[in-house]
Amino acid sequence: MAKLALRWGINALALFLAVGIGLLPGIHAENTAWWAMLGLALIFGLINALVRPVLKFLTCPFILLTLGLFTLVINAAMFWLTALIGSRVGLGITFDPPAWLWIFLGSLVVTIVSAVLTFVLRDEMRRS
Repeated sequence: MAKLALRWGINALALFLAVGIGLLPGIHAENTAWWAMLGLALIFGLINALVRPVLKFLTCPFILLTLGLFTLVINAAMFWLTALIGSRVGLGITFDPPAWLWIFLGSLVVTIVSAVLTFVLRDEMRRS
């Protein structure tokens, strides 16, 4: 249970850095409160747990053909889907044109921050 809470916190911090503080000028959050980022992280985690494995299985030939680079497209799709579902519940993310560029850059920031925090907190994740 502690591992799940730690993962949720990592996702919330990664989303806050990508969306909440204005690191990328083309991405805007409807609500930057801490509870809104936790809600957005919950949506993000559920999408990554439920939709991402199916997409990775269906696009396995593309992932192999591009030597794994297609996973960046899948990450961007998960970020976009999080923004879409979040907007339905008032926690959405909006993108300036060209939206695909900001979606890709936002997903890249979330992926990098999440990977770094997971690496830094790997001992805590093993203990729980």
